[in-house]
Amino acid sequence: MASVRRIYLDHHATTPLHPEVRQAMEPYLADRFGNPAAAPLYPEGREASEAVESARGKVAALLGARPAEIVFTSGATESDNWSLKGAAWSRKPGKDHLVTCAIEHKAVLEPAAWLAREGIRVTVLGVDGGGRVDPAAVAAAIGPGTFLVSIQMANSEIGVVQPVEAIGAVCRERGVTFHVDAAQAVGKIPVPVAAIGAGLMSLSAHKLYGPKGAGALYVRRGVRIEPLHHGGGQEHGLRSGTLNVAGAVGLGAACEIAARDLDAEIARLTALRDRLWEEISRRIPSVCRNGDPDHVLPHNLNVTFEGVYAQALVQALRIVSVSSGSACSSANPEPSHVLRAIGLPDASADASLRFGLGRGTGVGDIDEVIAALVREVGQLRSLSPSWS
Repeated sequence: MASVRRIYLDHHATTPLHPEVRQAMEPYLADRFGNPAAAPLYPEGREASEAVESARGKVAALLGARPAEIVFTSGATESDNWSLKGAAWSRKPGKDHLVTCAIEHKAVLEPAAWLAREGIRVTVLGVDGGGRVDPAAVAAAIGPGTFLVSIQMANSEIGVVQPVEAIGAVCRERGVTFHVDAAQAVGKIPVPVAAIGAGLMSLSAHKLYGPKGAGALYVRRGVRIEPLHHGGGQEHGLRSGTLNVAGAVGLGAACEIAARDLDAEIARLTALRDRLWEEISRRIPSVCRNGDPDHVLPHNLNVTFEGVYAQALVQALRIVSVSSGSACSSANPEPSHVLRAIGLPDASADASLRFGLGRGTGVGDIDEVIAALVREVGQLRSLSPSWS
């Protein structure tokens, strides 16, 4: 039986493994099986160690960081948890205050809530109607006890890009470490850690066409952070445990490809995203774009289709893979905390879809999705008494 062609538009949730990434990883899943910790002992260990260090350099190059500032992890969730908890555990006496934002990923909000239960004072800043944090609000929130500010670079639902350089400048001026969850931004837009002023930055391989279960934490030289894992002292004593060599190699390859293709992909995806929105807004009445359109990821579009339950629309689209929010919150029946934070009522939040374009998305895909949306939104609205 022939497989049904699908159009994948959920690249915020995950991305397919790039063929060049898979090719780079394959030797370390089979013949090149050495443990990099054994590098001083025999060739297999040295081979693995050299592969890891090469990958570390590629990740650092994409961020404009030093290779020694890159620590490999299992992904952004670990990196986020480590940033908040590790910074709290290594804070100086009298430092008991953390600042974050209402539309952060749960991988930041949940450890922040856990720290609050442990006695840390947590300030959760609001956002404007476009989803952006005001740097002046960050400055006002920072006090003498603040040890960390954690603000994402780009949101996983509405794609809004935060003014991280301005926030980083505030943090530098006040002597506070700045953590940036850049999982949705790395490989999609430029992420210059020096200009941003990040002391800590999280990223995940599977968001930029690398493997799942691999990621990194950028730890700027001089930033103190207590490890989550203790043991054999790998990763310069910051993260003990046998390294996922294939995962690190995959992340390095993904970063190298992203650096090579970044400008071209930004232009291509922006044009496709704009085509999608222009046709939706022209052909479907009562729709609203969510998030600041002037500060948004090139592949992101979040739209409210008034009078339509988003989950019903997801099912009706059949061959289109699209979601109504973060994949990590898909089991939660509550309306999106992100859409609520920008002021949408629950009914509108429940009527919103997130479109995430990617490397495999073409003009034909966009036009097919537009036609399907026009048809299915009209059909679903025809079944609603309020739209009949």
